[in-house]
Amino acid sequence: MFTFLIETFILGLKNLRLHKLRSLLTALGIIFGVAAVIIMVAIGEGTKQAALEQIRQLGASNILLRSAEPPESNDASSKSQRVLRYGLTSTDLDRVKTLEGKGGLKQVVRVRDTRQKVIAGSILAPTANAIGTEPALFQMINLKTERGETFTGVQYDRADAVCVLGATAAKQLFPYTDPMGQTVQVGTKQFSSVMLTVIGVLEPTGLRAGSEGASMMRLDPDQGVYFPYSLAKAVFGDTIMRLAAGTFERKNIELTEIWLQAANVADVEHLAATAENLLKIGHGDKIDYEVKAPIQILRNAERLNRMFNFIMVGIASFSLVVGGIGIMNIMLATVTERTKEIGIRRALGAKRRHITLQFLIETTVISLSGGLIGILIGAGAAKALPWIVEKFSHQNYPTSITEWSVLGSFIVSGMIGIGFGLYPAVMAAKMNPIEALRHE
Repeated sequence: MFTFLIETFILGLKNLRLHKLRSLLTALGIIFGVAAVIIMVAIGEGTKQAALEQIRQLGASNILLRSAEPPESNDASSKSQRVLRYGLTSTDLDRVKTLEGKGGLKQVVRVRDTRQKVIAGSILAPTANAIGTEPALFQMINLKTERGETFTGVQYDRADAVCVLGATAAKQLFPYTDPMGQTVQVGTKQFSSVMLTVIGVLEPTGLRAGSEGASMMRLDPDQGVYFPYSLAKAVFGDTIMRLAAGTFERKNIELTEIWLQAANVADVEHLAATAENLLKIGHGDKIDYEVKAPIQILRNAERLNRMFNFIMVGIASFSLVVGGIGIMNIMLATVTERTKEIGIRRALGAKRRHITLQFLIETTVISLSGGLIGILIGAGAAKALPWIVEKFSHQNYPTSITEWSVLGSFIVSGMIGIGFGLYPAVMAAKMNPIEALRHE
């Protein structure tokens, strides 16, 4: 039996080689279907991997409470007439801290964007953010130093005039010199200012501009100039004052952000809901805060990935079905062409199952060959797509080829060959040998 299968397989290959172009055109539907499945799944999986990388950066067990300017405070005519008060307060911080231990809360970190100018010599960093914070922030959101070190708890308690620069801020302030040991000025002499000594420079975070992670952060970590919150509080207080376009803008924001770290990832969503309820106590109907959890990025990515894969695999499946119909159509024509050959084989003793098997092998070889070509094209396109997107749009567009999409599409292509080749094979096997021999 094994010898018969080998001989039938070789015969099938010979028959296909006699009509190379027709065999290739027959397999095109399978080729494009398999390639489409691999490419689409790779795009979806790449999006998920990018979300996982953002989670790694922002911390899967973290929760971000952030001040948000309420809509009613956007009245330009009133900004110069009063101090706008909104956002998170020290009272909110105290309420949230009650969750430590019993509420699954591991630690709390304060962050305040002073919204002051940052100057080094004659260079003004146009996008730098002067941020007062606590030493634990660097560990909490995975900010690692490329050079130097972050400020310590002792330096924080003493309100030392030291700072750590984000990667982009360091390049803007010191484009031609080493930032380490240099001095930067935060604020202006017109209101309040402080001179800070650079003791560390952070590694680039890798958060892509426009990504969900970057949108959640608002304060780009690479643009930060981090110094002790105790110093920021002493020098700048809680009021932000700015002269802009002839108006004097004053805002009172005690805390820009409060980062919470849950003891376990499983506690994040419950803790976020509890923290939001605590904030409502002090703010009532005034929506001047936001509660975000980086784990939500992953949840959204997984949901979109499932939907994307379902839709795209469904569309690609139609291509496979069309390819299968093409195989059936060509094999029906082949059966008609080879009617006399079928009659001769039957006359020489071939049974119906032998005829059926011969045609099934031919259709399976076509579909599996198409599947292999489709895998090569799909994998190549999925690998090339990030390079093409980066070259023409200068954006990072990751893809990730999954084993299940490659193996699954190959198996399905084989099943398509068997399924759509079965009818022509059965028709060929049921031919009357005498009628087949008379066929011209």
